[in-house]
Amino acid sequence: MRILKVLLVAALVLSMAACSCRTRKVGPGDNIPLTGDGGPLKDINFAFDSSALDARAKEILKANAAWLAENSSRRVQVEGHCDERGTNEYNMALGSRRANAAMDYLRSLGVQASRMSTVSYGEELPLDPAHNESAWARNRRDHFNVQ
Repeated sequence: MRILKVLLVAALVLSMAACSCRTRKVGPGDNIPLTGDGGPLKDINFAFDSSALDARAKEILKANAAWLAENSSRRVQVEGHCDERGTNEYNMALGSRRANAAMDYLRSLGVQASRMSTVSYGEELPLDPAHNESAWARNRRDHFNVQ
């Protein structure tokens, strides 16, 4: 019985210590890279609540496909991102649709599917942590992580 009490007290102390951890929000001046360097591949942006590729995004994807054709040993992970508006579940699904839209377009340009993967970060890794239209527009993106 005494051992049980000691274990319970130890568990309580450990759980209390875990709750006292401090976290710090990342601000615009922190300059901390949140995802891998895309190298020469450029990010594309999306309209609010959309996974449709506009003309600008298609031009960027053509340039990205050309680089991938010249660097056939490289792989790329397409990361879908969203702004903070909407539920976590909705934004994860939207980020996935955005990443898949870019991957499908790259595939139509001749990039092999086996060289690409997708992941959705939803709203979890904002490029700009501010809470305004400009920040939200920057955060609605696909990032290309060259591997």
